[in-house]
Amino acid sequence: MDNELSSNSNSWLFFVKVSFAVALLATGVGIVFAPTDMLVKGYMAICALFLVSTTITLSKTLRDEHESRRIHNRISEARAQQLLKEYTE
Repeated sequence: MDNELSSNSNSWLFFVKVSFAVALLATGVGIVFAPTDMLVKGYMAICALFLVSTTITLSKTLRDEHESRRIHNRISEARAQQLLKEYTE
């Protein structure tokens, strides 16, 4: 039941993926058609790819940290419930 409450809808996942693709495409088109030489375009492309890479890494790290805390809290709560159950018996 908890998984159902925390999962995202299919339409939200589609929106997020399409938004990411459009933003990446717009950045690429902007770099290709920028009125500057290839050295500057290459630098901007490398920076854009690095930004995308670090954004993905940051979001994964934050999600993993959140999941770790969530599991730790569930274990602590289960231990507390067990102690209370043993104490009340």
